[in-house]
Amino acid sequence: MDVPHSARVYDYLIGGKTNFAPDRVAAHASVQAWPALPTSMRTTRTFMERVVRHLTEKHGVRQFLDIGTGIPTSPNVHEIAQAVAPESRVVYVDNDPIVLTHARALMSSGPEGRTAYLDADLRDVDSILDSPALREVLDLSRPVALSLIAIVHFVLDADDPQGLVRRLMDRLAPGSFLALSVFTGDTDPVGVGGVGREYNARGIPLQIRDRAETLAFFDGYELLDPGVTLVHHWNPDPDAAPIRDQDIAMYGGVAVKR
Repeated sequence: MDVPHSARVYDYLIGGKTNFAPDRVAAHASVQAWPALPTSMRTTRTFMERVVRHLTEKHGVRQFLDIGTGIPTSPNVHEIAQAVAPESRVVYVDNDPIVLTHARALMSSGPEGRTAYLDADLRDVDSILDSPALREVLDLSRPVALSLIAIVHFVLDADDPQGLVRRLMDRLAPGSFLALSVFTGDTDPVGVGGVGREYNARGIPLQIRDRAETLAFFDGYELLDPGVTLVHHWNPDPDAAPIRDQDIAMYGGVAVKR
């Protein structure tokens, strides 16, 4: 609680209450560097909601693996998926002990579906996929949607984030999906660069990536339309309020493994 954590900074900036003074200090400093940060974060959250709904409704996905879950914020992945298909199953993964204390909110599955929460790190692929708790909920011989929303930019190049994603996808069945978003400075290099400096100065490793680096995460998979875009352009809701590109610092995309 004495140092900021990315999940709690995010929670504060989207209006949550599970955060502490160091998180709020980091959030205010980051917003001072780039005032559009809360807009970008909220828009990324709605991107996740659209992706889950789209995969459940349009592609028949009934299994989700959500890594980098963050503080539970309704609607969570299982709430969105089970509203469409009550039998949907979701495993959540995060390594923040504060998220662990709130994991019950992630386990409130409807009776026809299942959920589970793992306290694990994205960088330890085997500990996630070999977990008995995961295997009780997900059948890895059938398609799974791997959700990596607003997480891979906290994995530095030294840890080979693209390689981690490939290792995860290699273990999933054909017909599985990859849903991923990446923090970028392409729309406002100065402002977003300031956010990066604030995070890193406070002990939160953050690596800003461009569109080419984002596309590399999807190498070998078939992107769904409209490809990799700023998140507010990915299959937007018809009645969504207009958002300026320069207020968004997140690329997102969804691809299928053939």
